[in-house]
Amino acid sequence: METPLTTPPSATSGAHVDPRYKWRVLASVVSGLFMVILDSTVVNVALKSLQQHYQVGTNEAQWVISLYTLTLGISTPLSGFLGDRFGMKRIYLTGLGMFAVGSMLCGFASMLDPGTTTFHLGPFLVTPLTFLIMARGIQGIGGGISLPLGTALLFKAFPPREIGAAFGIFGIVLVFAPAIGPLLGGALVDHNLLAWVFFLNIPIGAIGLTIGINFLRESDHSGKVPVDIPGIIFAGLGFGLILLAASNAGQSGWTDPGVLVSLAAGIVSLGILTFVELRAPSPLLDLKLFRIPSFAIANIAGLVGTIALFGAEFLLPLYLQILRGETAFQAGLTLLPLAIASAFATVLAGRLSDRLGPRLPIVIGFLLIAYNTYQLSQITIDTSLTFIGFLLVLRGIAVGLIIQNSQVAALMDVPPARLNRATPLVQASRQTMQSIGVAFLATILTSAITITIPANIPTGSTANLPPVVQQQIHQQLLTFQHQYITGLENAYLATFVIAIIATILSLFLPGWPGKWASARRQPTAEVAEPANEVPTAQSALGE
Repeated sequence: METPLTTPPSATSGAHVDPRYKWRVLASVVSGLFMVILDSTVVNVALKSLQQHYQVGTNEAQWVISLYTLTLGISTPLSGFLGDRFGMKRIYLTGLGMFAVGSMLCGFASMLDPGTTTFHLGPFLVTPLTFLIMARGIQGIGGGISLPLGTALLFKAFPPREIGAAFGIFGIVLVFAPAIGPLLGGALVDHNLLAWVFFLNIPIGAIGLTIGINFLRESDHSGKVPVDIPGIIFAGLGFGLILLAASNAGQSGWTDPGVLVSLAAGIVSLGILTFVELRAPSPLLDLKLFRIPSFAIANIAGLVGTIALFGAEFLLPLYLQILRGETAFQAGLTLLPLAIASAFATVLAGRLSDRLGPRLPIVIGFLLIAYNTYQLSQITIDTSLTFIGFLLVLRGIAVGLIIQNSQVAALMDVPPARLNRATPLVQASRQTMQSIGVAFLATILTSAITITIPANIPTGSTANLPPVVQQQIHQQLLTFQHQYITGLENAYLATFVIAIIATILSLFLPGWPGKWASARRQPTAEVAEPANEVPTAQSALGE
């Protein structure tokens, strides 16, 4: 039955009124989440400069990253509940707004004189570094809310036959934003524009908010959605503490007592969360979604693949900067072919998924990752940068085939009414696994290195030094380089094994060859098409 013409345009009738709505959703989500995704790599590049600016040790400066990670992990599981209770548009835009405000506060904090400026925030005396860390917490909350709801908005806005293509366009943001982060961060740091590492988010966020406020429609929601207090507590503790442990493990190692306590407490909290949520009448995280085969298989493959995809991404910039002597900006330029290849591949992969299902592109992607990772495990200090560029292009194609198709595969059979709860579950688990993967591979890398190059080794010529000292320096450098290459090889070989496991898991996803038996969701009223054009599951696949 059609919606009466007297009903105001809304999420229930908008597609008939404005068929361009889906593209406006895409524009809002792409511009808004570009800001959130870009920020992570920009700030990581600037961390050393922040440490020098505030004249603090690594542990203090690490909280700029750790508190962001912690608040991101706590707020992500909450996003679905908040969207159901207060409306997806309202909460999504609130998240973007919080992130933009947090960015502005971070920029102001980095402009304060770290040696003399302190001020009162309520009863507390706050230093500029503390203020920066608190502002990063606001960013984390905003990012944790907006990322999963942006994905849900996008999935609801497009009809089934176009979901792959839409997520392919969105995938450009997911792969391109992190790639240009080191370039922007390196350029800003090199020109002593530390505050603009954060201020650059403000115009991007303003665009996303403007489009969202003017064009997004509010979804159906109810203020009567029950509050799952135990779920909120244990989800926040579980994901937050594990992310915190993984974040600190990169600096302190997995045997650090603080890391072990955080990890153990997080695992216990997630265990309690699982027990509670499976019995809750209105759970915060709908774990029963794992009864849907495609959701379960795609998520497990995605979790394993996250380590292969992103866990190893941080290894190559380290190699380029530490062993090849490149600056952060130069390393970003070297890695740019990966982003460009990913941008092209993700669009083509989305269209391929629409026609054949997600299995084929994801399996091909993981096979490319496995081959590529094995080749990277064989690089030396003299490996041609041209060959490394070729490997990066292959890796970019693989990332483009996998990154969004795995998420589409996970959400394809989820009923529209449960999407708000499915996307936070996917995001929270992948954020956690990505952080664990990075820390795990960092541990493998550093475990092979038993010496540290002294800080006073000259960066230029050593010709004026005594021959004995020259020989000692040369031997130390050779030993360090050999150990670093060994650690890199071990880390990439571990990633190779993980990529093979992800490939095997992906073979069980729906899609070609054979009929795709997936019960792809029908268009919701939000994106309803004329009655004679509503696609079936088979026609949506082009079969």
